[in-house]
Amino acid sequence: MKRYLWIVISLSLLLTVIAIGGTGCESLSPPSRTTGTSGFVLNQQNTGIWVTGEGEISVTPDVAILSLGVEAQAATVNEAQTQAAAAMDAVIRQLDNYDVAEKDIKTRYFSIYPVRKWVPDKEEEVLIGYRVNNMVTAKIREVADTGTIIDALTLTGGDYIRINNISFTVDDPSAYHEEVRKEAMADAATKAKQLADSSGVKLGEPIYINEGGGYVSPITYPAEAVMPVPAPAPSPTPISPGETEIRLTVQVAYSIE
Repeated sequence: MKRYLWIVISLSLLLTVIAIGGTGCESLSPPSRTTGTSGFVLNQQNTGIWVTGEGEISVTPDVAILSLGVEAQAATVNEAQTQAAAAMDAVIRQLDNYDVAEKDIKTRYFSIYPVRKWVPDKEEEVLIGYRVNNMVTAKIREVADTGTIIDALTLTGGDYIRINNISFTVDDPSAYHEEVRKEAMADAATKAKQLADSSGVKLGEPIYINEGGGYVSPITYPAEAVMPVPAPAPSPTPISPGETEIRLTVQVAYSIE
């Protein structure tokens, strides 16, 4: 009997605690929000006029990125690798002759794989040798020397040389970011003003600004555009860096007065 009485008392205490807890929850303030005339709940962070401004300027590239390397094929792995290593060593020495720093030369791809040939009489593939590829990118800081360097590398590498493509870019785009930011903010202000005028409201001050990542649009030319055309007398390879674009975006929120 005492055990049943204890259970009843415990349940009564538990119900009392739950009732008190429910009363306390009613005193907590709900998250700040605004209800529109249609009953739709609006988050205060999404009010106002939000726009994305874009800034862009064209500049002359100050570096050339040359994708090049060597390819060798021989009957054995050792022979193919020896030929490729010798050719690449000559290419690196030639780049050094034109003051291309070691830190500006980066290995991008290296492979050794078998080369097979289909023999119809045997109806099978037979191993005929091995091919070695060693590709690097070289940053040329003297853009005017690019054509001359390509010519020198072609002569040095001979039949082993491979030039995939060349691109031009800006080594330090941050030097132009201040000007691009001004254009992006001006573009955002113009868009926000048009939206405010179209909506019949008065545009307030910016209440939120977020900058997107800057982007440099590289100019890339395929290998055919940079490999010299065979001719009885070698002629300099013409290279034109043209212009590249530096872009930056900003997201701006304006208040409505």
